Order: sequence, then structure tokens, then C-alpha cells
Amino acid sequence: MGGLVIFILLLYELFYAQQLEKAIFIKILEGSFMKSLIQIRQMNSEDVEFVFQGLVENNIGKPFDYIKRCWDENETGERSTLIAIYDQKFAGWLHLLSKSIYPYFVEQGIPEINNFDVVPSRRRLGISNALMDAIEEIAFDKHGIVGIGVGLYNDYGNAQRLYAKRGYTPDGRGIISEGNQVEPGSSVFVGDDLALWLIKKGMEIPEKLS
Repeated sequence: MGGLVIFILLLYELFYAQQLEKAIFIKILEGSFMKSLIQIRQMNSEDVEFVFQGLVENNIGKPFDYIKRCWDENETGERSTLIAIYDQKFAGWLHLLSKSIYPYFVEQGIPEINNFDVVPSRRRLGISNALMDAIEEIAFDKHGIVGIGVGLYNDYGNAQRLYAKRGYTPDGRGIISEGNQVEPGSSVFVGDDLALWLIKKGMEIPEKLS
């Protein structure tokens, strides 16, 4: 009787292992397929209208003039903008500012990842990480380091988790409001200008922060 029980348990473990391997294999295939639909490329002059329409269609409000200015700054080298395409449709964009809007980063020569938009219907498909991979490669190649600011209220929760998973750490200056350090005991307005600024270094570069 005992031998029969052991035999049944072995069969069950074998079946379970096969099912688990099958599930993992299917998940890998699904992930590879989704990644194959993602295209990341540099913005070009024809993308101004393309980005504007893509944002409008997904209820992400960005003025046409702002998008045009982004392209103009790409031409001058002040900004590098990457466009994400998923299944041949606009899926998001991301920018690298050579000169940050954050004074401390300017002093330290740290470029800033800026204005990160992924359309809601294209989230959780690997697009955010694909954009970040590409923009970090540009930043590390030119500067060896990159920074980003993230808001502190719940709308920024997904971004906070993403940056932490990608190895970003606080710059050590605490909470920043409109470019200035928040002092203990002070009152500040909790909005988009209240942020924690993060940095990430490329491989094998010397200490840059002071």
C-alpha cells in the first residue's frame, strides 16, 4: 500500500512539474512576442503631428507648441527624445535633457530624464522599461550618469516603483520643492513640483556627486 502511495505522489509531482514548465515556457513566449512589437527610435521632424495626435487620442494633454519645441531642442542638441511604437501605433515618449531643470543637477553636470508618457492602453507591456533602457544608454554613453525627479503623491506610485527596480537612488538632498530643499518644519504644497530627485550611474565611473 505504501509503495502505491509513493508511486501516485511521484506521478503527481511529475505532472505538476511538467505543467509548471509549460506555464513558464508560455509566459516566456508571450513576453518575447510583446517585446517584438515594441519599436524605440529617435524623434524626427515628422513626429511632431504624430506625437500630438497620439497623445490627444489617449487623453494626455500636451500642447502642439510644446511638442514642436521638443523637436527644435532635439535639433540643437539640448534634448534627446525617444518615441515608442507598439504594434505600429504611438505608445509613448521619453526625453533626456542635457541641462536639467533641477539646479543641483546642472551644477553637477547630470542630465535629466524628463516628461515620461506611456499611453494607458499600452502599459504593462514592457514599453516603460524599453524606453528607459534606450534613454539610459544615451545618457551613460555621453555623461556616465543620469538623474530623474519623481513626484511624491500617489499618482507617481508606479514611477516610484519602476525607478527603484531599475537601481535609481536618492541624490541625498531630501525633498525638493520648485528646485529648493525643503527645510524641517516648513509647509509646502503637495503637487507636481514637490519631488525626490534620483540618480543612477553607469558602469565603472568615478564618484561625481559632492
